Amino acid sequence: MQLPIRTRIDLGAAVRGARRAQGLKAIQVAAQSGRSRDLLHRLETGGDVTTGALLDVLRSLGYTLRLEPLGLPTLEEVRQRFAEDED
Repeated sequence: MQLPIRTRIDLGAAVRGARRAQGLKAIQVAAQSGRSRDLLHRLETGGDVTTGALLDVLRSLGYTLRLEPLGLPTLEEVRQRFAEDED
């Protein structure tokens, strides 16, 4: 089950997961997106990046953004969030 992205940490984990699922090294994605390896690292670890940089990285991975109403978190999301806080 894929959880919605609600934080920069969630976004970074999703980007890292997409990159790894495609068997790509960070340096490859950085080169394909025209962005630095440092920027990709910042993005994947929940750091702040520009919207343009985010879109370039997503495009290089074959992804895009879609806006959805926020809604309340599911019970599974709450459980996962508390599990992450304990780590």
